[in-house]
Amino acid sequence: MRILRYLAAMLAASTAFLGALVGAQAAANAATALPAPVSCAGCWHPPLNTSWQWQLSSVPAEPFLDVAMYDIDGFNATAATVQRLHATKTGRTVVCYISAGSYEDWRPDATSFPASVLGKALDGWAGERWLDIRQYGGTLGQIMRARLDMCKAKGFDAVEFDNVDGYTNKTGFPLTADDQLRYNAWLANEAHARGLSAGLKNDNEQIPQLLPYFDWALNEQCWEFSECTTAQNGDYGLDQFVKAGKAVFNVEYNLATSKFCGKANAQNFNSLKKRLELDAYRVACR
Repeated sequence: MRILRYLAAMLAASTAFLGALVGAQAAANAATALPAPVSCAGCWHPPLNTSWQWQLSSVPAEPFLDVAMYDIDGFNATAATVQRLHATKTGRTVVCYISAGSYEDWRPDATSFPASVLGKALDGWAGERWLDIRQYGGTLGQIMRARLDMCKAKGFDAVEFDNVDGYTNKTGFPLTADDQLRYNAWLANEAHARGLSAGLKNDNEQIPQLLPYFDWALNEQCWEFSECTTAQNGDYGLDQFVKAGKAVFNVEYNLATSKFCGKANAQNFNSLKKRLELDAYRVACR
């Protein structure tokens, strides 16, 4: 009888342990659950080979470069500039740069940010502080929606969301990978709801999960840090965008073009050599 009681107790303990494991897994699955991607058939889906210019420190002036895409600052550019970029080259796309993960004290909407979302300063970037992206369900989300509305009203075709990898930085908040996934998926869906194409900026480690939400990718320095491809990283890489038929735009600041252009072209990336200030200077790999 003692043996039977012992076996029954062991069975009950095992059942409870397995139940706890199943419950924990269910909780983990719920934690990483993301909304369905918002489709945007009419959005810009760039060809894999797309010429481009990335110019943020100044507003481009005519004569413009003969490129298929310009990525420019959404606040500094006027609707007239966006219109001229469209008018001077048939089919040209204009991308609206906004920071979605940092506060910038010089922006016209800077006073709208509540103190509770402002975190640590970004290293090397005066006037910028990380945001508590977990609060996008409140005022922070309203600010980002207003920024997207601005991009749409000015006539932009697409959006570049900057600083959307805060969970890998010292932000002052306990941000997790799941927090970042939810926020980035939300940003892409909000862009698509407005007919704006969405680009994933850096955040390479989350490419497998975010690939269904974004139409193209923009990366800085993946060749310098040997993190461009799945072969280099193990389970994530910008080559996954290319494999899905989605364009990759890459910039290197420190490497000579001889050190990365051949590799970039072989991966079908649209790579440029730029200066860190992102002025008009550019050297294209193809």
